[in-house]
Amino acid sequence: MFRWIGCCFLVLGMSALAREDTARARSDREASDDPTFGLQVQMGLDGNVRAKPERAPSGKASFASFSDEQVVDKRGRVQKVDWQEPVQEDVIGAQSYQTEEDEYEWQVMPAGLMYKAYLAGEKESRMSSVFFGSQGRNGIVWENTLGGHVGLLRYGTTGAINPEGWQLDLEGAAMPRVDMGHNDDLEACDFRAGFLSTWRKGDNAFKAGYYHLSSHAGDEYMIRLPAFHRLNYVRDSLIVGWTRNLTRDTQAYGEVAYAFNHEDGAEPLELQYGLQYTPMVFGLRGAPFAAINGHTRQEYGYITSVNITAGWQWRGNTNQLWRFGFQYYKGPSLQWEFSGQRDTLTGAGMWMDY
Repeated sequence: MFRWIGCCFLVLGMSALAREDTARARSDREASDDPTFGLQVQMGLDGNVRAKPERAPSGKASFASFSDEQVVDKRGRVQKVDWQEPVQEDVIGAQSYQTEEDEYEWQVMPAGLMYKAYLAGEKESRMSSVFFGSQGRNGIVWENTLGGHVGLLRYGTTGAINPEGWQLDLEGAAMPRVDMGHNDDLEACDFRAGFLSTWRKGDNAFKAGYYHLSSHAGDEYMIRLPAFHRLNYVRDSLIVGWTRNLTRDTQAYGEVAYAFNHEDGAEPLELQYGLQYTPMVFGLRGAPFAAINGHTRQEYGYITSVNITAGWQWRGNTNQLWRFGFQYYKGPSLQWEFSGQRDTLTGAGMWMDY
């Protein structure tokens, strides 16, 4: 709302300035060899204001982000400003609006992320709720993630869609499993928290940081199975990762984590890698998505788990992602407390990244 009001005042102010300077601008145009041009002002659903030259000296017209002092020609004159209502397509492929002229600046609690969560990463900090049927057991397994991933500090471009520069992030989540076949018992819960230093430039994004993960059996599960040997599974890991845009909508990624502190079955090395398709489409219509993730852990003899998700997504104007779809997982238990167990899960649910 405030962005809309601000834009309206900006356009009204520039229009008034143009009217007051009409005579001088007309005489300057007649005396100048430079061709005149007008500007069309648009505000996309991502909240960014853009100008389109109607007739640039090069004969080409393109959109670019601008500030109020830039809506002038080289002689400091406002030629013409035409307001246009925002259209849905303005923010599709918004990466093209980033230019080399975008200035870096310090920002506290910036909108958006340089390095985004993997769509099929089973231990990413986000909000999710998935109901699984599990091979070899009765009833429904309800896997949840209650957390998020946010930026704390940025030195880079502004905006939530494909920002560039450096950013410090905080991430954390609780990941409980509820056994709906046994009175909705809390079977186990993993807890994750960490800090990430992230960078992004063009089609490449990088991260380096630390995360802690500990896993705990639920009280109800321990009461029902008193012979179960509880583990104090803990890993404190240093992590590095790289995501590459193969196209505007498709990414490949890989990461390596090494636990400098590990207890009760945890081993130091883990690898994660995958492919994902997540279109840069905004608004009510949404778009399909698909992703596959491989997770290789030393503690399981480098056996690789496979996690596949696919469905429909909706992307918000600050690049939040809300998804509904199906998930298939095969590999070591999603609850790392259950060392030595294997899961084969098929289900459906929702995921929210913000």
